[in-house]
Amino acid sequence: MTDAAAYDVLIVGSGHGGAQAAITLRQIGFTGSVAILGDEAEPPYERPPLSKDYLAGEKPFMRILIRQRHFWAEREITLLPGRRVVSVDAAAHRITTGDGETIGYGRLIWAAGGAARRLACAGHDAAGAHSVRTRADVDRVIAELPDVARVVVVGGGYIGLEAAAVLTKLGKQVTVVEALDRVLARVAGEPLSRFFEAEHRAHGVDVRLGAAVEEILVEKARAAGVRLADGAVLPAEMVIVGIGILPEVAPLIDAGAVGGNGVEVDAFCRTSLPDIFAIGDCAAHPNPFAAGRIVRLESVQNAVDQAGVAARAIADTAPQPYAAVPWFWSNQYDLKLQTVGLSAGHDACVLRGDPATRSFSLIYLREGAVIALDCVNATRDYVQGRALVEQRAMIDAAQLADTTTPLKTLLSA
Repeated sequence: MTDAAAYDVLIVGSGHGGAQAAITLRQIGFTGSVAILGDEAEPPYERPPLSKDYLAGEKPFMRILIRQRHFWAEREITLLPGRRVVSVDAAAHRITTGDGETIGYGRLIWAAGGAARRLACAGHDAAGAHSVRTRADVDRVIAELPDVARVVVVGGGYIGLEAAAVLTKLGKQVTVVEALDRVLARVAGEPLSRFFEAEHRAHGVDVRLGAAVEEILVEKARAAGVRLADGAVLPAEMVIVGIGILPEVAPLIDAGAVGGNGVEVDAFCRTSLPDIFAIGDCAAHPNPFAAGRIVRLESVQNAVDQAGVAARAIADTAPQPYAAVPWFWSNQYDLKLQTVGLSAGHDACVLRGDPATRSFSLIYLREGAVIALDCVNATRDYVQGRALVEQRAMIDAAQLADTTTPLKTLLSA
């Protein structure tokens, strides 16, 4: 078999990780051929604004491009849009796309992210039932909004709550349906969950907890509402499903890579297959801030930092193992949530400030050490608390709760 093309480094995935890997390779002086292959038609663009500014109509697409179109050509980075990899031949160093095209590589960086997880119930594929994962997803939502008065959002994670906030601001009647007993249950402590539940309700959102979706009701081939497991019916002209992603790793797993919920990589983002790296949402990696666990993180920070690790390992330019402290953010209404560290496994939680003021922090501890902070409209805590997480500082809970004491002073206390 003759490859249609071959590149020294082929990057599969045109999101933040894939784009940053290519950018970093050029920045550190890599002169070999580089290509970014993506399954969307667009050049690399930012994903977080999709459920925020872009959905709200406050930021046009050109402003969420990671780089303007001329940037890639100027740096001799080839873009291969509209292609989807269906198989990887690790021995032959070759991938095959859905239309049968074969492309060779010297090194492969897998940055394919994940696909939106879909409901399995009746009506899940009806017109008017949407995910919020790609520009095309959100463009379809925007196109339908003029004819929509009521929206059911399935999922009380970041995507669901951000979409709910935007749609409420746009004048829609929104119901959030969460299967667990609180929103943000997988990523935050209960005080933060209850705060955001109250905020959304104060803005008119109907938040349903412990509510399982039985089916999406369909009338005239379009979504017309949601029936819950308890028999309740929520009429709606639009349903948005935000229940997480499925890592796009099947071609690598089929090729023999170790993995399951993501593909496993080492501290240099190397998979178990020769000359194949994985980064970003789809990479299950050893994280020094996860108490020795193998984790898969869905964040821009993780994708960008791992891109740098992989690029330097490929270029052999002072490669360093991945050791970045995780951070995340979410904007809902006038609230800015900033998170640093990983709170999973915490055994204590300290409230710093008063949620009634809409500016406070939650500080998570494990065995007395600070492991994470959730900061709501409290950027100073977020910035200063980062060092506490990095150093796993052992700080008394009363000191952490005292808002008159800046967190930065506690390291030297």
